[in-house]
Amino acid sequence: MSSQSATTHAGSKKVIYAAILGNLLIAATKFIAAFFTGSSAMLSEGVHSLVDTGNGGLLLYGLRRAARPADKTHPLGHGRELYFWSFIVALLVFAVGAGVSFYEGIIHILDPEPVANPLVNYVVLGFATVFEGASWLVALKEFRAAKGDLGYVRAVQQSKDPSVFTVLFEDTAALLGLVIAFIGISTAQIFAIPELDGVASIGISFVLAATAIFLARESKGLLMGESALPEVEQQILDIANSDPDVQKANGVLTVHMGPKQIVAGLSVEFEDHVQAPEIEACVERLESAMKKANPDIVTLFVKPQTTGTWKARRQKIEAA
Repeated sequence: MSSQSATTHAGSKKVIYAAILGNLLIAATKFIAAFFTGSSAMLSEGVHSLVDTGNGGLLLYGLRRAARPADKTHPLGHGRELYFWSFIVALLVFAVGAGVSFYEGIIHILDPEPVANPLVNYVVLGFATVFEGASWLVALKEFRAAKGDLGYVRAVQQSKDPSVFTVLFEDTAALLGLVIAFIGISTAQIFAIPELDGVASIGISFVLAATAIFLARESKGLLMGESALPEVEQQILDIANSDPDVQKANGVLTVHMGPKQIVAGLSVEFEDHVQAPEIEACVERLESAMKKANPDIVTLFVKPQTTGTWKARRQKIEAA
């Protein structure tokens, strides 16, 4: 594991630890408020925070499992475990968070009860906003550092580390949920329409469902295997073309096995005079140079291949 990878994972863990602590405190206060007031929206928010706490634990587990070295049964490493657990997190947000919130909303619309002691809910919402906002700022700071000049949506689409943007989107959904809960509780009190509390709970479920679908979509792409960024692939080709025994680097296929674990397959046409021992030495040079230039490249496969053969196979892939 490279030092860059270790730094990235350290940043990811800091974000997750902050989210777990914040969500645990928030969940406890929300459940206490829901118990004393009978608010559906507050109960939904408590479930949401509890789910987010568990999700943080799953992301930490995924980071630990993904860091294991390659072995006989997983020769390319365990990096995709993080992608798997990120996908599970998205499913939990949808099934548990959105599902329970929607159910509670329907129940309180069909059988409405006035919210008792609404002041308690307002106090809890205030504290929850502070805790959630602090966690959100930590996640936003890490995400901004990672995204560079890219826009937020584009950065998420190109990101190979789901741990940071998953926490950021969960915290964003949580803050939106707090706003909806406040609107639902306050309007239910002002207009004496307790059904509005249930409507707020359903609104929270829609926010959670939308967040879960977006996270699941991004995690699925990573789990299936996304290629490295174009600049990384170009870097590989440039290094290969600079070697004196390489006539031409035809192209490269890459796949992320983890946030900082890239496997690359390089098609190379060697100089005609190069013999087998020299090809072996050239491959070793290429692998050493690429890992030095980009420590994320953990495995390199080099295939001797003519330019014509490479182009013909690429055309078949592009036409499929």
